[in-house]
Amino acid sequence: MAPRVDPVQSDAAIPARAGVVIVGGGIIGACTALFLAQKGIASVLCEKGHIAGEQSSRNWGWCRKMGRDPRELPLIIESMRLWQGMNAMVEAETGFRQPGIAYLCETEDELALHEAWLEHARPYQLDSRIVGGAEVARIMPGTARNWAGALHTPSDGKAEPQKAAPAIAAAARRAGATILTGCAVRGVETAAGRVVAAITEKGRIACDAVVLAGGAWSRLFCGNLGLDLPQLKVLASVMRTEKVSGGPECSASGGGFGFRQRLDGGYNVSMLAPTIVDIVPDSFRLARDFIPLAGVKRKEFRPRVGRRFVEEWRTKRRWSLDGESPFERVRVLDPAPARASLDKAGANIAAAFPAFKGVKIAERWAGLIDVTPDAVPVISPVEALPGFFVATGFSGHGFGIGPGAGRLMADLVAGDTPLVDPVPFRFARFSDGSKPRPFALAT
Repeated sequence: MAPRVDPVQSDAAIPARAGVVIVGGGIIGACTALFLAQKGIASVLCEKGHIAGEQSSRNWGWCRKMGRDPRELPLIIESMRLWQGMNAMVEAETGFRQPGIAYLCETEDELALHEAWLEHARPYQLDSRIVGGAEVARIMPGTARNWAGALHTPSDGKAEPQKAAPAIAAAARRAGATILTGCAVRGVETAAGRVVAAITEKGRIACDAVVLAGGAWSRLFCGNLGLDLPQLKVLASVMRTEKVSGGPECSASGGGFGFRQRLDGGYNVSMLAPTIVDIVPDSFRLARDFIPLAGVKRKEFRPRVGRRFVEEWRTKRRWSLDGESPFERVRVLDPAPARASLDKAGANIAAAFPAFKGVKIAERWAGLIDVTPDAVPVISPVEALPGFFVATGFSGHGFGIGPGAGRLMADLVAGDTPLVDPVPFRFARFSDGSKPRPFALAT
C-alpha cells in the first residue's frame, strides 16, 4: 500500500522551452525547482507519476545531522537552516519540527562507536553528545528499558514526507516553475555535444540544462545516455500507527526499531536491520564497486532473490526517444513491505515503550532507496555531457538533506558560488581513479 500524499496541481500545457528541465518530482527535484525559481531561472519539473510518489513520501521523516558521513555534514547543516524557514518559505505546513533524535544504545560498545563519530563531528560544533542511562530516561519518558546510554542531538528534527515535497513543489509552481505530472522524460537531445532539449512522452522541451533527480530510476536513465552511474537499490519498509497516547516526542532508533512521531499523533515505525537487498542483474554488473559497502553493512543487509530479479531483467536498458520508455510502463514503484520485519519492529518498540502495546497499525508501505558505492550522493554536472546534471544516490539520507541538495544543485546549474564544496559529490569520483569508500567506524 502506498502512503497517501498531498496532491499537487499539474500544469496543463507543456512549454516549448525552459531554462532547465528537472526529471523527477521527489524532494530533491522539488527543492531544485524552488531554488531555481528564486534565482529567476525558469524550470519545468517532469514527474512520470505524481509528486513524491516514491521514496520521498515513504521514508521515516527524519531530518538529522547526527551520525552522518563527515562528507555530508556541511550540506546537512545548511539543509537544516533551510528546513527551519521552510514553512514560511513555502507558505504551507511541511511538518518540520525539532524535537531531537537519539540513538539508543544497549551496550558500551555501541556507545563507543558513537563516541568515535563525535570526533568527526566536533569541528562543526554540533550539539550532539553522549548521555547516560538516567538522561535517556528523561529524554525518552515512558521507556521500560535500562539503556546503557545514547547519542543525542537536541536540534535534530523531523518533517512529514507526505506533505513536504508536495508543499515545496506547489511553492515552486507559484514562483514560476512549471509542474508536469504523469509526464515521463524519455531522454535528452544533444547538439554539438551538449544538451539542447528534454524529450518527454508529451513532447520536446528545448532547454539549456537537464537535472536528473530520478531516485531509484537514475541509473537506468543514465545508461540510455551511455553514462555509467553505479547505483543499486535497497528495500525500506515503514508502518504508520494510529494515535499513541504518552509516546515520546524525541525521535529515536535502537533495540531493533526506529520511530518518529507524526503531526497526527501517530508514529512512523520501522526496523533498523536487516535491510532487504534484492539481487538483480545490476548486482552482478556492479559487484566490484559495491564490495566495500557490502563489507561495512554486512550485518545490516539481507540479500534476497525474488521477482524483482525477473522484473529488472525484462526492463529495457536501451530505448529510442520516439517510443515508450520504461518510465511510462511503471509510473510509481510500489514494492510490498517486509511484513515480518515490521511485525518484529512493532514487538520491539512495544517492549521498550509500553505506550505502543496494542496500538493499531493504520498503514504499511515500502520504498526503494537509491544507493551509491560510498553511500554518498551524486550532486554534480556530468563533464562528459555538458548541460546534464545529476542529483541522486542519497542512500537513505535524502529527505533530511533535500533542501540543501536542491539549493546546491540550483547553484551548480546557475553557475553561482555553491552552497558548500561540491567536490565530495562529484559524478566523476567513480571513474577518475579516486576509489571512493563508505565511511565506517570501528571500535
